[in-house]
Parts: sequence; structure tokens; C-alpha cells
Amino acid sequence: MSALSADSRVAEPGRAMAGLAGSGAIALGVFLSGFVMSEPAPYELMMVAQIAIWFLLGLAISRTVAIPLALLLVFNVGGMLSLLVMRDMAGGPMYVAVSTFLALTTVLYAAVIEDRPQRLEIIFKAWVAAALITATLGILGYFHAFPGAGVFTRYDRAMGAFEDPNVFGPYLVAPILYLLHRLLTGRLSRAPLLVAGLLVLVLGVFLSFSRAAWGLLFFSVVALVFLMLLKERTAAFRLKILAIAIAAIALLAVALLIALQFDRVADLFGNRARLVQEYDGARLGRFERHRIGFLLAMERPLGLGPMELGRMYGEDEHNIWLKSLTTYGWLGFVAYVTLIGWTLAAGFRYLLRERPWQPYLMIGWVLILGHCLIGNVIDTDHWRHFYLLLGIVWGCIALEQRNLRRSRSPVPPCLPA
Repeated sequence: MSALSADSRVAEPGRAMAGLAGSGAIALGVFLSGFVMSEPAPYELMMVAQIAIWFLLGLAISRTVAIPLALLLVFNVGGMLSLLVMRDMAGGPMYVAVSTFLALTTVLYAAVIEDRPQRLEIIFKAWVAAALITATLGILGYFHAFPGAGVFTRYDRAMGAFEDPNVFGPYLVAPILYLLHRLLTGRLSRAPLLVAGLLVLVLGVFLSFSRAAWGLLFFSVVALVFLMLLKERTAAFRLKILAIAIAAIALLAVALLIALQFDRVADLFGNRARLVQEYDGARLGRFERHRIGFLLAMERPLGLGPMELGRMYGEDEHNIWLKSLTTYGWLGFVAYVTLIGWTLAAGFRYLLRERPWQPYLMIGWVLILGHCLIGNVIDTDHWRHFYLLLGIVWGCIALEQRNLRRSRSPVPPCLPA
């Protein structure tokens, strides 16, 4: 036995342990994303350390992952340039620093997924665990189940271990899709546990009373089931998907009807279910601010600066496209639109291919499209889970590209014995 082969055998357990420790660190980071009651949150501290350690230890950035890295860096350069036009820079540099940090988390998630595709399952299981805990806290808080439980609510709406119900609700949708996919494709013996988890998470979304979260959940569930019906060719499997999906929807509808029997829930639901609220259509309301903001942005190539529109009109943009214009200027807007368009186009290309990572790509792609839709009425700029979704989709795209390169590489000729 050569010394080289002996060294490689000795190194194998060390590499395996390092990979396991790395996967555990990523899982812990994802888990902490469900607990952001103040900033900086444990998630920020954990991920800042991880970004530094992973890249110092030589985590590779492939040509595919370099695409979101380049576009996100250009996006944040636009944010840095917008600081130059601010009269009062209070809070501006920190805002751009957070944006840059979140951009790097996207790159980290994509790179570690490309390095080991098995981390996708670990990421989603950690996300489900965090979502179940924070959803339970939100539900208990909404019903004041214990003294001090109100800390998990705001404006009489569940927000779990978050600062805002409008972030709490959308955060729960990815775990819902993961559990739904497992329910539709897994063994029926696991159905009761999966349904129980779905009930907790859907009730959490409902009690957030976030119209954006409701819309995201409805769109994402319909889109996921539709894509699964397209993917599966056998009539028996399609019938199974339809039957379980209809049964799950019926069960969830019954659960929501039970929740509506509480007067407090029914009253707030009736108010929040209106498509246009008073603060949407009023003078200088949400939609009027959109119009004013776009007109202002057309005159300011460098943008207005972080949070400037909110200082001028009392409320933030509540529109991600306008936000990218006012906060990151024309340069940032072009980079952001290019990133989203490229992500959706590249992900769609591989969406229905039979791969081990295909379910995760499907879930991530559907949710990014859904976030783009709700982004017309809400800011998703600093949503940690949105950058995680970007990393998941780009990690899967990188895996597909690597798989394609390997299939095209010539097979080396066999050497004679």
C-alpha cells in the first residue's frame, strides 16, 4: 500500500466529521432564523461567524453560484451609492450592511448545497422545526394561553418569535409546502403526523392576519400541486395526489371554520379579509405612496437612500420593486430585476427533472415566484428566509449545471491490464 493511499484513508474520517459539523452548523443557522425578536438576532451572530469560517476554510464558489454573488454585490453597491444623496445618514450604513450580510447568506447556502446536496433535507427539517416552535408560540400568544404570552403578538395578531406578523406568516409557508409534498408523496402511515404539523403551521399563518401571507399560502399550495400533477405521469399517482390534496384542504377548511367560531378571531378576519384597507386607498396611503415614490425615483438615479421615503411620508414603500429603486437606485433596481428574472428562468428550466434535489427546487422556485407577487404590496428586502430561498434555488441550479458538465465529459478509455 502506498503512503498516499494510507494518508487518504486516514483523512476520510476527518473529512466526514468536518462535513457533518458543517451540516450541523448550517442546520442551526436555519433553525435560528425562526427567532428574530430583536436585532441583531442570534441568527445574525451565527451566520456572520459561519460566513467567515466557511470561506476561510476554502468553500468553493462555482461559476453558477458566482452569478447571484455578482448581482447581489452590484445591488448593494447601488445601496452604498444611495447613501451619498442622504442629508441625514442615520441608520443608512447599517441598513446597507444588513443587506450585504443577507446577500452573503444566499451565496453561503447555495455553495454548501452544491458541495453536499444532502444538506437540502437538513435545511428543510431545521426550517420545519423552527416554524413549528414559532407558530406554536404565536398561537399560544394569540389566545393568551399563559402569563406574558402577549409578547408573541402585535396589533392583536400572532407574530411568534418575530418582530412583525407580516414576516412571521410568510416564513411558515415553506415548511407547509415541504410537509405537504411529503404528505402527497410519502407513505400513508406518516400522514397523521404530517397533517398535525400542517394544522399548526396553517393556523399560525391564519392568525398572523397577514393578507400577504394568506395570498402566498394559497398561491404556493395551488402551484405546487399543479407542478406535481405535471411531473407525475401515471394516472394512479395523479389520482392519489388529487385525493390527498382535496382531503388535506377539506381538513384545513374545517379547522379554520372552528377557529372562526371565536368572536375575536371572526371579527379580525372580517376586517383583514377586505382586499383594500383604508390605509391602502386613502390619501397618501399605500397605493398613492407607490405612485409618488416611482415618480421621485425617476428623477433620482442614485435613489433616495434607505428608509428616506418612510421619513418623508410616514410609511415605508411596501413594494419591493419601488424599494429597490428608492434604496438602491437605478443600478440596484436593474441588478435586482435581473437576479429575480434569472433565478426564475434558470430554475424553471430544471423544474421537472427527476433528481434527488428536485422537490426542494420546486418548493423554492414556487415560493420565490410567490414572494415576487406579494412584493407588490409589501417589502421583502430584509426577509431572511427570502435570501435562504434564493440560496436553495441557486444551489439546485448549480447541482444541475455540475450534473450536466459531468454527463458531457468524455469517458476515459479503459487501460489494458
